[in-house]
Amino acid sequence: MTNSIDDWRMRERCLLLMAAAMPFSFSVWMTLLNNFSFEMAAFGGTEIGILQSIREIPGLLAFTAIFILLAVREQVFALLSLSLLGVGVALTGLFPSEYGLYATTLLMSIGFHYFETIQMSLSLQWLPESETSKSLGRQLAAKSAASIAAYLMMFIGLEFFNISYAWLYAIAGTVTLVIVGYIKITIPRIDHQQPQHKKVILKRNYWLFYALTFMGGARRQIFVVFAGFLLVQKFGFPAKYIVALYAVNYIVTSFFAPFLGRWIAKFGERRALLIEYIGLILVFSGYALTNDVYVAATLYVLDHIFFSFAIAQKSYLKKIADPKDIAATSSVSFSINHIAAVIIPATFGAFLWSVDPSYVFWAGAAMAVVSLILSFNVPDHPAPGNETRFGANAALPAPAE
Repeated sequence: MTNSIDDWRMRERCLLLMAAAMPFSFSVWMTLLNNFSFEMAAFGGTEIGILQSIREIPGLLAFTAIFILLAVREQVFALLSLSLLGVGVALTGLFPSEYGLYATTLLMSIGFHYFETIQMSLSLQWLPESETSKSLGRQLAAKSAASIAAYLMMFIGLEFFNISYAWLYAIAGTVTLVIVGYIKITIPRIDHQQPQHKKVILKRNYWLFYALTFMGGARRQIFVVFAGFLLVQKFGFPAKYIVALYAVNYIVTSFFAPFLGRWIAKFGERRALLIEYIGLILVFSGYALTNDVYVAATLYVLDHIFFSFAIAQKSYLKKIADPKDIAATSSVSFSINHIAAVIIPATFGAFLWSVDPSYVFWAGAAMAVVSLILSFNVPDHPAPGNETRFGANAALPAPAE
């Protein structure tokens, strides 16, 4: 294929449609999970803990995607993964039992984690370097818009029509499957300009990207596992307030992410990462110190906004990586990101939260400090051979303006 504007616009259209298809079903699954598992499957703490561990296993094994690509093209693999997600969510309400939920969760999670891996890989391969961060911002906006639509569907269904959990899950999964079918019918085969390595790749000159990815996974667990629980346990937030906060988060992100993508394209990844981690130090410190419910809710929204800055990490990889390494590096990085998901929830919950919840957030602030130090090493003009500001890979001079 050529590099014409029409070509990459078609690629971006495919990426935007896939980006919207995923969160519609996943948002419904995640939002209803606690109520459904408790009310319909009589889950307690042990069962929900096992279920969440099952959900994270495919993320840890995301590097295996590179072996599947030996037999399946990435575009097809992305659609198959979305289909698994849609089917898993659609079936969730039909199996309201312990092992039924474990099975549908595993199916859903395999689709979700493989899709997230391939979506990142395709974005970095299909888009021109000058448009990567901008398009990633637009994809985040599409995800947010789809999540908002899912929350609206749930609210109307539960509040006005008393729709059962099973029907909500079925509708959500079906919407994802319909979008997959639409993409399959309307988007032609898109060939890569650069054939991809079909093996696991760990390169020393990508070490900074791996480190930032690992720390990003650790930071995500502080938000996903503990920030919301703090609002419930310490401040007594009912479920409807948590749902409302999620809706606010996605509304803000839908407007903010495209702006951020353009800003990163103009000012660079290092500045974005520095702002992100300085902000997270303040947010996590705020969680540890505040006793005000409104401050805590504001911190929760700010915390979510900073997720958008992950655009900078992906854009950084796009600029430093050998084009042939993109698929393999995306798969490995997704597994690296999920190492913390296996370790942090149980260890921080048992050894920090049980003593004093503030300790969890002070630990999060300390991790943000580590990430801030790492981000200082991102060069102003990342490129192959110029992966870091300091060290052996910092020899390439900055391009002339």
